[in-house]
Amino acid sequence: MAFTLIDLPFDSEALAPAISAETFSYHHGKHHKAYVDKTNAAIEGTAHADASLEAIITASRGSDKGLFNNSAQVWNHGFFWHSLAPASSGPSGDLADLIDSSFGSLDALKEELKSKGAGHFASGWVWLVEKGGALQVADTHDAETLADSGANPLLVIDLWEHAYYLDHQNARPSYLDAVVEGHLNWDFAADNLARGSAWTYPG
Repeated sequence: MAFTLIDLPFDSEALAPAISAETFSYHHGKHHKAYVDKTNAAIEGTAHADASLEAIITASRGSDKGLFNNSAQVWNHGFFWHSLAPASSGPSGDLADLIDSSFGSLDALKEELKSKGAGHFASGWVWLVEKGGALQVADTHDAETLADSGANPLLVIDLWEHAYYLDHQNARPSYLDAVVEGHLNWDFAADNLARGSAWTYPG
């Protein structure tokens, strides 16, 4: 099957000024689309043609760098769009309780996301992930993904420069502060926690 570029789950202007419509036009409309197109081209006529995106990621890991990078980036970006929201009311219920038991407070979790994201060298991703009944903050480099890691990713923030450079130039901490404080989709995180397994790409 051919994968599709999934729609943004919000209006492209809804996260400004943290992330502008212009950034989304490049990040979603060009970068994410290119990963989708390259993945589709790579699997056409192969044994992967009818596989799920997650199966392709697992099968290509360590054996086909080009296919892995593109398919993983399709998944990571889809997960990232859903990790964002125009407004953030904060976590509640089981998620809030697990944040408190794992980090001490929501503020402590936010500071760890911002600190690990700002300290990550070069391109990558910073994740909130559940594993073994506890939450942790993790970072991955380049196209590396937690889609097939055995852990349950709840949220992710893109650390590649194309995610923030038009709006924040080289000030990644400014971008992280804006996203973490005002635009994380805690409802999406709660849904992922309740499901207990990694999200699947819908397109």
